[in-house]
This record gives sequence, C-alpha cells and structure tokens, in this order.
Amino acid sequence: MKHYVYLLLAITCIFLLLSNIDVQTSHCKCKNIELKGRVKVVSSGADLRVKVVESQPDLRVRKVERSPIECGEWQFVASGEDFTIQFVEEFPDLRIKYVEVSPGMN
Repeated sequence: MKHYVYLLLAITCIFLLLSNIDVQTSHCKCKNIELKGRVKVVSSGADLRVKVVESQPDLRVRKVERSPIECGEWQFVASGEDFTIQFVEEFPDLRIKYVEVSPGMN
C-alpha cells in the first residue's frame, strides 16, 4: 500500500512540475521571452533552462550568423544578448531541437 501512495505522490509532483512550463506556442514566447534573437549560454542564473531533444521539442532552433528575425532563429553570442540560456537535463523551461530549415514552434 505504501508503494501506491509513493507512486501517486511522484506522479502528482511530475504533473505539477510539467504544468509550470510556460511555453506560449501561439506567440513564440516562453516565460514572456521572445524565442528569437541573440543568445548567450551561461552556467547559472539563466533566463531559460533548455534541454536539447531529438523528438517532441517545444521549439525548433536554427543557428544563424546574421540577425535573427524568425521564431526559433538563434544567434549565439558572447555579449549583447537578448536572453540567456542554461543547458540542463532535468526540469527544463523549454525543450529544443536544432534544425537546418523550418525553425519555430511545434
């Protein structure tokens, strides 16, 4: 019986954590941050926690060298960023997949 209680508690916690992901697919935003622009990778204190996945991403990201103008176009920079990201394996704000064509929300 204890195992069922722990399992129910674990499922509830996972549901609550996933429900906190604030991805606004119709506006290309996450946590009120527009998901295009100049991006700086940091090790802590990032605006967004990001996990790179191969399937079921929230956002398809195309790395660009010029000014990013479309949803999902990211130019990685050392300074002058629009927002910062931290790569994580657990509890991401956003799941991304790198693509060569068709960046944007799923």
